[in-house]
Amino acid sequence: MSSTPNGQWYPPEWPDRIRALAHGELTPAAPRRAATVLLLRDTGAGGPAVHMLRRRTSMAFAGGAYAYPGGSVDPRDERPVAWAGPSRAEWAARLGFGAGDEAAAQAVVCAAVRETFEEAGVLLAGSSAGTVVADTTGDDWEADRAALVARELSFADFLDRRGLVLRSDLLGAWARWITPEFEPRRYDTWFFVAALPEGQRTRNASTEADRTVWIRPAEAAAGYDSGELLMMPPTISTLRGLEPYGTAAEALAAAGGQDLAPVLARAEIRDGEIVLSWPGHEEFTKRIGAGPRSAPAATAPSTTSGEPTA
Repeated sequence: MSSTPNGQWYPPEWPDRIRALAHGELTPAAPRRAATVLLLRDTGAGGPAVHMLRRRTSMAFAGGAYAYPGGSVDPRDERPVAWAGPSRAEWAARLGFGAGDEAAAQAVVCAAVRETFEEAGVLLAGSSAGTVVADTTGDDWEADRAALVARELSFADFLDRRGLVLRSDLLGAWARWITPEFEPRRYDTWFFVAALPEGQRTRNASTEADRTVWIRPAEAAAGYDSGELLMMPPTISTLRGLEPYGTAAEALAAAGGQDLAPVLARAEIRDGEIVLSWPGHEEFTKRIGAGPRSAPAATAPSTTSGEPTA
């Protein structure tokens, strides 16, 4: 483990919560299913850029950290929708659901598409299985987006009313992480990759974010390594995983080979010292003594490479 400070999100209350869990004084909360999308845009030389948002520091979960558009599954995401791409059964197998649990798999995919529209204004749907909406700006689109955010409108009703087909083939499942057992808010989150559809553009449509940015994965990872950008382990891990790919299409093509075994942190107390680790991801291992350590401050990413902010 490197001794150089980096941007790993680390709440100061974690040591007390870890010890409480170890002593049987804390009951783990059940994780809620969630989905998040690494939206990619080709930039030419240097590989694709990824759309990231900075969570407001006032947020109870991961305040100040950089993340991707995403959120919890809405139970109504299981409602029937017009569907294109791999079948629900294929998605159930890919996402790790049991046979016959196709509705749950659909809900995760729908949540990924819905949350991307809610938080970035980008919609992975079209009027047919071979088309994609070209423009989601305008007052009518914004009214529907706001109704989705307020849960006044279900995603199924939104698609049906507009005569749209969900394009599940535009998504590639990339990773799965589960929030540690000692966190009060827990999520079982599937990470997807997708390319920004032609004609669409992102915007900061999330009330949870104070800034959005298009940034190359290597540049974002460098900001994390220097301690300038605050991120949770799954965020920086998925960024590093994208670095080898020169285009969004290459990343999407590689998604089928990504390991979706869930990653769950493990906390042990050894001779009074907390050892916090994420199996298979040694760079995130922390050894914590008697005193908690404060999380590093988050700062805005550099855009010297020419990447525009959304």
